[in-house]
Amino acid sequence: MSEANTYIGLMSGTSIDSIDAAAVDFSAGQLKLIGSHSHPIPEQLRKDILNLCLPGRDTVQLYAETDRALGELFADAALGLMDKLNLSADKIIAIGSHGQTVRHSVPNQTENGYSQQIGDANIIAARSGCSVAADFRRKDLALGGQGAPLVPAFHRQLFFSPQKNRVVANIGGIANITILKTNGDCSGFDTGPGNMLLDAWCQKHTGDAYDNDGNWGASGTVDDALLSQLKAHPFLAQSAPKSTGREEFNLPWLEQQLQQFNLSAEDIQATVTAFTAQTLADCINNLDTAIDEVFVCGGGAFNSQLMAQLQSCLHNVELQSTAQLGLDPNWVEACAFAWLAKQRIENKPGNLPAVTGAVRETILGAVYLP
Repeated sequence: MSEANTYIGLMSGTSIDSIDAAAVDFSAGQLKLIGSHSHPIPEQLRKDILNLCLPGRDTVQLYAETDRALGELFADAALGLMDKLNLSADKIIAIGSHGQTVRHSVPNQTENGYSQQIGDANIIAARSGCSVAADFRRKDLALGGQGAPLVPAFHRQLFFSPQKNRVVANIGGIANITILKTNGDCSGFDTGPGNMLLDAWCQKHTGDAYDNDGNWGASGTVDDALLSQLKAHPFLAQSAPKSTGREEFNLPWLEQQLQQFNLSAEDIQATVTAFTAQTLADCINNLDTAIDEVFVCGGGAFNSQLMAQLQSCLHNVELQSTAQLGLDPNWVEACAFAWLAKQRIENKPGNLPAVTGAVRETILGAVYLP
């Protein structure tokens, strides 16, 4: 029997559109993406997840049923990738599963924070025959951190340059940045909404899950008054470390902001596109270090309208996708959770206190045996 040398990362983000699965080989001392697979989330299950994300329709019964159903779906995604690559369980060291976040609340002066991901890892382990590392966020929270974002540690491992100060901007449902300084310092934080509001508004008014290439938003006109109101959200003025999610930026919040305005749906999409680009660019422009280059990953990298606006807001900084660094922007986050599984199996820290605010580095996650 040949030695196992592959990790699989499973990722479902705040957009709740699909489960991304990536098979990664770290054996040569660097990342080699062996293959990838995207597994759609059925519409009814997506609705159940959304109901769990906001108070009102969430119940213990719905939580338990959705946790089980997502565990099955994550297992399907892993098995789909294994079948695609003809990978047997004995070739896989572990699967790293992010799960699906349904509630995220950061700590404050009076209360500890919490972050809850579902997608039963026991089911993934039992069906795949592989060890599964999961529940990556809560140990960081137990040590006073925010449990997010977790990808900067992986970004440092993969994208650090001793010659250039870099920012890696991950534009998923929520946007976050990793700051990689030439001296080795690494920090990062959530900047605000990424695709979340764009997708939600587009789906409501066009029936499409997302604004393809930003074309629908490009047909509208930015409303400066609405843009200013959106940018008054208190999260944007907070100092790092900070993280956010669907609890803060969601369709009901956007609709509440629109009550004083009489705008076309296209104009609102255009304004939300500008809101996403500007809040992300503002964070980069206001850093205490001059940034040489910005690399984008996540679904936002494929929205050319969003990318063009982001480039126009950045001050003389070159904007590219992580493909220029050798990793397709679609698969960076799934690869990050393969790497976090590797860190867990090797009993190495997975968090960065400078990013999350935890009191120290720690090993993240629990291991579920097949």
